[in-house]
Amino acid sequence: MKMAKKPQGHSFHSAFTVIELIFVIVILGILSAIALPKFTATKNLADIGKGRSDVMAIRSSILTERQSQLIKGIKSYIPKLSDNNTILFKGNGTRKLLLYGVTSGTTDGKWSASDTTYKNYNFKVNGVDVAFTYDNSTGIFECDANKDGTQAQKYCYQMTK
Repeated sequence: MKMAKKPQGHSFHSAFTVIELIFVIVILGILSAIALPKFTATKNLADIGKGRSDVMAIRSSILTERQSQLIKGIKSYIPKLSDNNTILFKGNGTRKLLLYGVTSGTTDGKWSASDTTYKNYNFKVNGVDVAFTYDNSTGIFECDANKDGTQAQKYCYQMTK
C-alpha cells in the first residue's frame, strides 16, 4: 500500500484571517445596534401590557368585592388593598381581592406599596414610577393619565386607556 506524499513547499492551516474576523465583528456590531433598541422597546411594551392587565384585575376585584359586601349588607368599600408590602392586592383581613396577590418589587414591571396605608402604589416602567391611588370612599383605583404629559402620565395613560 502506497502512502500519499505531502506536496513540497505548501502548508495548509485552517484558520481565519484577521480581515475575516474584523468583518464578522463588524456584522455582529451592526446586528446588536439594531436589535438592542428593539428589545428595549418590546420590554417596555410588555411591562405596560402587564400593568394594564393588573390594573384591570385590581379594578374588577374591587367591584366584585363591593358587590359581595353589598349582598351582606355592608355598604363600605374595602378599606385598603393590601395588608403587607410583600404580597400586594390580596385585600385586608376577611375582605379579599386578588386570590394570589402580586409579589412586590422595585424593578421594571413590578408593583410596590409607596406607604403603609396601602392606598398608594407604584408600578415601574422603564425606570419610571407610575403612581396609583386607591380611594376607599369611592372604590376608585387610578393614576394621573395624560397622553401628552410627563413620562409617568404617558405610561399611566397607556395602562388605563
